Amino acid sequence: MNTDQQTFAEHRRLLFSIAYRMFGSAADAEDVVQDAWFKWSAADRSQIADPKAYLSRIVSNLSVERLRSTRRQRETYVGPWLPEPILTDTDTAEDVVAAESISMAMLVVLETLSPLERAVFVLKEVFDFSYAEIAKAVERSEPAVRQAGHRAREHVQARRPRFEADRVKKREATERFFAATTGGDINELMELLAPEVTLWTDGGGRVRQAMRPIVGAANVLRWIAGNVKRPYEGVDVADMTAELVDINGGPGIVMSGAGRVIATITVDLDADGRIVTVHNVANPDKLRAVAEGVKRV
Repeated sequence: MNTDQQTFAEHRRLLFSIAYRMFGSAADAEDVVQDAWFKWSAADRSQIADPKAYLSRIVSNLSVERLRSTRRQRETYVGPWLPEPILTDTDTAEDVVAAESISMAMLVVLETLSPLERAVFVLKEVFDFSYAEIAKAVERSEPAVRQAGHRAREHVQARRPRFEADRVKKREATERFFAATTGGDINELMELLAPEVTLWTDGGGRVRQAMRPIVGAANVLRWIAGNVKRPYEGVDVADMTAELVDINGGPGIVMSGAGRVIATITVDLDADGRIVTVHNVANPDKLRAVAEGVKRV
C-alpha cells in the first residue's frame, strides 16, 4: 500500500460514517466513498495541507449532490422507507451522540431534511465541524450554513425520540419482544407494547410487508399474530434463527433462514420502558450490509 492509499485508508471509516448518515444507506455511502477515492487519486496532493478536511469536503459535496437524486427515488418507494441497517461495534454504542445519530429513529428524521440541512446537521452535530469548515465542504456561504443548521436543529428537536433508554433495558426489551412474538405470548406482548406503539415494516415491494405504518397496540398485535402463523418467504418461523447483535448503535435482532438474512428488528422505548416503535427491515436489497457481517461504524 503506497502513501496515498494509506492516507485514504486511515480516513475511510470516517468518510463512510459521514456518507451513511447522509443517506441511511450503506450501498450509497460505499459508492460515495469510492467516488471520493477516485477524486483523491487524481488530486495534486502537494496542495493539500489537511487530508482529513479535504476528504471530508469531497464526501460531503458528493453526498449532497447524490442525495438530491436519491430523494426523488424514495418518493416512489413502495411502502414505508426505512434506513438500510448496518452492524455497529460496542464503541459506537457507548458514544451516545454517535449511537443516536445512526439509530433507525434518527435516520428516519434526517430523511425529512433538505440535502443541505442534513449535511450541515451531520457535520456540525455529529462530527463537530466548525461552520467555516462546513461552508467549504458544501460550497455555501457561512451565513447560509448557519441558517441551514438552525433550521435542521429545530426540525430534528421537534421530531427526535423524546426518550432514550439505557442499553441494558433496550436489550432486555428487544429479547422479550422477540421471545413473545415467536412464542405467540399475547399477554407478554401486551405488557411490552405502549398503547400508541407504531410498527414500521420495510419490504420495498420485494417481500410481503405492511404497506403503511401500523399504529396502536391492538393493530400491531393483530399483524404479528397473523404473520407468525404462516411461512415468510418460504421459511417457517420455527425454522428461523435469531441473533442479538448491535444494529445502528443499539441492540437489535437479525433473523435468518434458508441460508440468508431475512429481516432485522429494532425497537425504541418510551419513558416507562415500553416499546413505542418497532422497525422491521425485510427488503432483501437493504440486508446486504448485515449479511456481510462487517461492522461498518
